[in-house]
Amino acid sequence: MKKDNGFDYSKEDIIKALIEAGIKNGDNIFIHSNIGFFGRLKNAQKPEDYYIIFKEAIFSVIGSEGTLIVPTFSYSFCWNQNFEQAVTPSVCGFFSEMVRKDYEALRSNDANFSVAVIGKNAEYFTKNSPNHSFGENSFWSRFLESDGKICNFNFDSASTFIHYVEKVLNVPYRYDKEFTGIIVEGENQEKKSFYHFVYDHENPDHTPNFVNFDKIAKLRGFARTANLGKGQIVVISARDTFSLIEAELKKNPNFLIHGNK
Repeated sequence: MKKDNGFDYSKEDIIKALIEAGIKNGDNIFIHSNIGFFGRLKNAQKPEDYYIIFKEAIFSVIGSEGTLIVPTFSYSFCWNQNFEQAVTPSVCGFFSEMVRKDYEALRSNDANFSVAVIGKNAEYFTKNSPNHSFGENSFWSRFLESDGKICNFNFDSASTFIHYVEKVLNVPYRYDKEFTGIIVEGENQEKKSFYHFVYDHENPDHTPNFVNFDKIAKLRGFARTANLGKGQIVVISARDTFSLIEAELKKNPNFLIHGNK
């Protein structure tokens, strides 16, 4: 419902919702986002205004000790395209692209699953990307070790981090696959390979299905939600995500896929 003055929410509402969902000073937060679903933002006339207001609101909560992380996935090698860290666009939506273009942001050099980061731990989360996007010392590994929080804007409590958990637990329906391509840096080009943990697209039972994960995460209080405008913010820690999945996979190996009967 729109407010009397024509907008659906304000910067103050963003701050309030983040705190209500469990975000606090010093947090490392990873955001999947669909900003548009929140509705009309007070004092935002153009897309850049939305980004500036959200960035200011986020850092007013996480502070100078906090870190903002977004996916800037490009799947470049998956699609037989070159990857150039400084210019290859993200396919993860408006907010992701705005963070990537922010002069304060650092971006990891992963040709398929890069992240863009602003804040205290930006260098730590982006430096020296290993050649397995979900392997040892990957961003996801560092995020878990840093007690990171997934903070989704208009998505449920699931996230790409789940695929890291599947890799660590070595689920039987996924396997490592190599993707080779060219990393471009100025005039230099380097042939390189990246691996990630894929599933058989010809087997519909192996298609990801996170409905049960989201339901259990919310029922058990692992995931906290807060309304914002027409939408919702959902927050769950990486550690709780890992422990929930580990426990459920022991009971049902198909917990995270459509083959779950």
